[in-house]
Amino acid sequence: MIRTFQTTTIRTQQELTEHLWEFEALEGDKAGEKRKVALPSCVECLPGYENYRGKAAFRTDFTVPGESGNIRLCFKGISHTAEIYLDGAPAGSHYNAYTPFELVINGLAPGSIHRLEVTADNSYSEKSALHIPNDYESYLGITRPVLLESVSDCFMEWVHITPIWEAEGWKARIEASLRNTAASPFCGKLEVSLCDACFSIPDLTVPSGECRVVGLQTDFLRAEAWSPENPCLTTVRTVLYRDGKAVDDCLERTGFRTVEVKENQILLNGRPLYIKGFCRHEDHGLFGCAIPYTAMDYDLNLLSDLGANSVRTSHYPNDERFLDLCDEKGILVWEENHARGLSEEQMRNPFFERQCEDCIREMITAHYNHPSIYIWGILNECANHTPYGASCYEKQFALIRKLDASRPRTTASCRFKLDLTIQTPEVKAYNIYPEWYHDRRTEEFAADLYDWIREKCGGEVPFLISEIGAGAIYGWRDNRRTKWSEDYQAEALEKQIRGVFGLECCNGLYLWQFCDTRVSEEWFGPRPRTMNNKGVVDELRRKKLSYDVVKHLFKEKGNYRDARQEKTAEVPGSTEGRNRNENY
Repeated sequence: MIRTFQTTTIRTQQELTEHLWEFEALEGDKAGEKRKVALPSCVECLPGYENYRGKAAFRTDFTVPGESGNIRLCFKGISHTAEIYLDGAPAGSHYNAYTPFELVINGLAPGSIHRLEVTADNSYSEKSALHIPNDYESYLGITRPVLLESVSDCFMEWVHITPIWEAEGWKARIEASLRNTAASPFCGKLEVSLCDACFSIPDLTVPSGECRVVGLQTDFLRAEAWSPENPCLTTVRTVLYRDGKAVDDCLERTGFRTVEVKENQILLNGRPLYIKGFCRHEDHGLFGCAIPYTAMDYDLNLLSDLGANSVRTSHYPNDERFLDLCDEKGILVWEENHARGLSEEQMRNPFFERQCEDCIREMITAHYNHPSIYIWGILNECANHTPYGASCYEKQFALIRKLDASRPRTTASCRFKLDLTIQTPEVKAYNIYPEWYHDRRTEEFAADLYDWIREKCGGEVPFLISEIGAGAIYGWRDNRRTKWSEDYQAEALEKQIRGVFGLECCNGLYLWQFCDTRVSEEWFGPRPRTMNNKGVVDELRRKKLSYDVVKHLFKEKGNYRDARQEKTAEVPGSTEGRNRNENY
């Protein structure tokens, strides 16, 4: 499954990861070993490969679909570098395990059979600024689905929908990126339909070999607002015509909701949110980071049972299918680019800025339409306390604003009272660990930190606790309540949550973390089992004592800072638009 909904009615699509591929280890004492493997998967989940680091090849054959002979190969995630070969010839490459990329190949004979080979590499080198030994594992493999589809000479790379609320009702801005791979210009029109209304952009021209972004803004009828209580989704169909014939289409989903920052509040559809969230790594004791769809759903069912209303995708963009489920279930998402705990020296890696910017562009381009994503984050616990590090933050904040002005920005910081970028992001967020790393009461620690933020920012601002928590080894009970016991974790989390919930200045918290996760063997540091053990469930989703403690406290707290409990947002759910069509 690529997505949880149909994305086209014209393109012929095939999920290539629905059958076995040939796997071959390329390095170490495993070099030359071959076997058949099901994908998506992680090499570390194969018996005998639990600690494999290096290169591996994955091979399969495919038949060219459709009539055009043009194909688009969409790779949703390969960890962490990929070299792509078609019939033995280099076809493309990509860096970063957590963002999608694509290859477009023209002129293949319809029905012809070709060999696709992916060489993946999870080794560390000076060319890799983001995948380094760290507090999570860099797995190896084709860890997310691969899609093969036929496309016309001119096709839509992406369609973005931006909901807009004004006094008279809902509007939408729709933009489409058109790519013309033909030797001659494309001339045609674009038609957009949503909520039983249809609008068009006539007389389009896309020069040969170029891309063009076109769009329109319009009012429309019968819009219903998306919210955690009512996760109503709307399908937008965009069709590309040439000489009156539909040559390409794209079906996208969105939810009509607004996210704003006003004084010390984060407003969803005009109501002040209160976040009860978890940080979650894409990691599972059985599947590594290649988590199956049903296991994703199981995680979200556990989060809902816990009373959580939000997930932070620490510390990288997540699988689109997980985001689709969050859209459908009404779970708010803090999604962030890929980086954790980098020093200034590491940020001076000559590949750092480009690799971060590529990640941000790919993340926002692919995930723009998810209504569940209410905020973008960057650079968890990196060097924002030095002038050079701060300059990197500022560039990335600026890039996010250029790509998406509809959502606020943030970063999870641990540089207490030292941040040089504190004024830039709309939402201020800190990782604090009272009762674990710090011998201070939670409410005292957080209030003192907020006083400094307010002084630096010149007034009230939205404030989140982006990490707070304590560790426990599943099954270790100790009446002395020593650290790493389930007893101590349950007691510490209760104090932390009650402390944050009692602060008027705070907009909520993200517990670190949902599940125990594997860390790099090269980095393990003080991590028992070479795991980060701060989950309220372990790597197999077995509940610790803290599970019911968190559930009780989260269930008592509402989704909003105001007292109203009605299930509809302040923004009206429907409007009679004027069918105004503005092309640009």
